[in-house]
Amino acid sequence: MKLTIRTDGFEGYKKRALERAAKRGRGERLIPEKSITFESPLDLLEALSAERMRLFELTKTKEFSVTSLAKALGRDPKSVRRDVMKLVRVGMLRTREEVNPGHGRVKIVEPVAERFELKATF
Repeated sequence: MKLTIRTDGFEGYKKRALERAAKRGRGERLIPEKSITFESPLDLLEALSAERMRLFELTKTKEFSVTSLAKALGRDPKSVRRDVMKLVRVGMLRTREEVNPGHGRVKIVEPVAERFELKATF
């Protein structure tokens, strides 16, 4: 699945939704994708800082726990946890829990899509 991030706000979202509805009405097959729409480029920049983008890019290489992600990035685990939760709220990452034998449970961080595309309009 592809993740597309856009900055065209509600108007862009509405236009795409109407196009998809028209395709469905004609019986055309829709390609599954996940889309995140920010109201403005400034909202995008607030959510996707350089550190968060580094974190996101690293999660695309393999699965990480929050602790191992912090270690790989050379950052404080609290800051990484905060950034992970921000990216989860935005919709770029997801977390799941796994059993860590002898140590309880561990939270695994992974991207929501295999591919990533950014379409920003300034």
